[in-house]
Amino acid sequence: MATVTSPLPPLPPLPAGWSAEKDYKVLSSLTSAVQRNIEPVGPHFLAHARRKRHNRTFSEDERIQAQKNVKKVDEDEDDEISEPEDPLMLQRDAKDWKNQDHYAVLGLSKYRYKATPEQIKRAHRKKVLRHHPDKKAAAGQTDENDNFFKCIQKATEILLDPAKRRQYDSCDENANVEPPTKKQLEKGNYYKLWDRVFKSEARFSNKQPVPTFGSENSTEEEVEEFYNFWYNFDSWRSFEYEDEDVPDDNENRDQKRHVERKNANSRRKKKTEDTTRLRKLVDDALAGDERIKKFRQAKRAGKDKKRLEKEAEAKRIAEEKEKAKQEEERKKKEAEEAAKAEREANKKSKEAAKNAAKKNKRVLRNSVKDVNYFAEGGDASASQVDNVLNDVDAIMAKITPEELAALASKLTSAGTDAAAVKAAYVDEVKRLIGEGKLKETEIKALN
Repeated sequence: MATVTSPLPPLPPLPAGWSAEKDYKVLSSLTSAVQRNIEPVGPHFLAHARRKRHNRTFSEDERIQAQKNVKKVDEDEDDEISEPEDPLMLQRDAKDWKNQDHYAVLGLSKYRYKATPEQIKRAHRKKVLRHHPDKKAAAGQTDENDNFFKCIQKATEILLDPAKRRQYDSCDENANVEPPTKKQLEKGNYYKLWDRVFKSEARFSNKQPVPTFGSENSTEEEVEEFYNFWYNFDSWRSFEYEDEDVPDDNENRDQKRHVERKNANSRRKKKTEDTTRLRKLVDDALAGDERIKKFRQAKRAGKDKKRLEKEAEAKRIAEEKEKAKQEEERKKKEAEEAAKAEREANKKSKEAAKNAAKKNKRVLRNSVKDVNYFAEGGDASASQVDNVLNDVDAIMAKITPEELAALASKLTSAGTDAAAVKAAYVDEVKRLIGEGKLKETEIKALN
């Protein structure tokens, strides 16, 4: 607990006219100095005795004790974490943490996804005691590069977080066991070699426990259970750890959505590739499994055929699911393309209607201009031009695009015949007044 220190109160002000020459008085004198021996107690006494015995300074003794502590931790935990540190790994750039082997950084390569949280904590403690900048300084090491210490902290942060560790384990290729080669299968035990592979893949199963590959003495039910399980394997691998970093919220939103779509597509692709890879592993193991051949020979033709049909049905169902998924994606894509085409068609239709309306409005304005705004014997006056154009604008504001097109057609047919043009306008005005869309007071010239 922190100790709260209260500030001392200020001294009272000196009286007015006070001076040291006339007002200073000696009240008492200091006592003589007394020499006392102070002895350290407990661990401080042991440290004092150690320094005296070896004639060391405080800093020398602290450095030597730090080295002994590191050595003691190494000896205590040597049975748990005994991997030698790779010099190249010690030179890693802390910024490239996403590509580092977190288990190797903590010395847990032989455990990997099997490492317990307690082992991870102990490994972290050991690495910190060895690579912490303060510990290095106490041990007399002058290297100020703390990149590897940052790598240790990042590895611990990821491996102690269940969600982050699951994402990392999903992409940890160093934990994979490669399928046996043809040469290895000829020389080694077929069942043990394949068992190692499927035990490695079993860590990704949502369903637990996972059936084991078994041995040459496995029963037919056990073998069928194994292959049925793996042909319908339910994997939790998501490949999120390999996603491209999404920009911050305050950056371009379109770029953020683009990166998110890119990551989602990449995860789907990797998931499909992993499913195909796993299916090939099961097919290869099944193709060389002597137990299957033995069961086929032991069964009668009818039972053998039924079992084969069952396996074929399981495979067909899996393939149909995959085809249905692809068909669904295809239909979704076609629907999106159709919707896009419809939007484009609607847009073009609206633009065409808009252009047609503009053209028809020009026909109406030009029709009165061509007949000199219905003026007789000379140019039309400014007021007459304004009245006619205002009436035309009032009519255009009250009619629909279809009615506008019909009126424009009539005016085009009328040409420059002023009487026919005016008659067309008068008829339209009467119609609008009759329908209540226009008032007689709104029209001045075309009535």
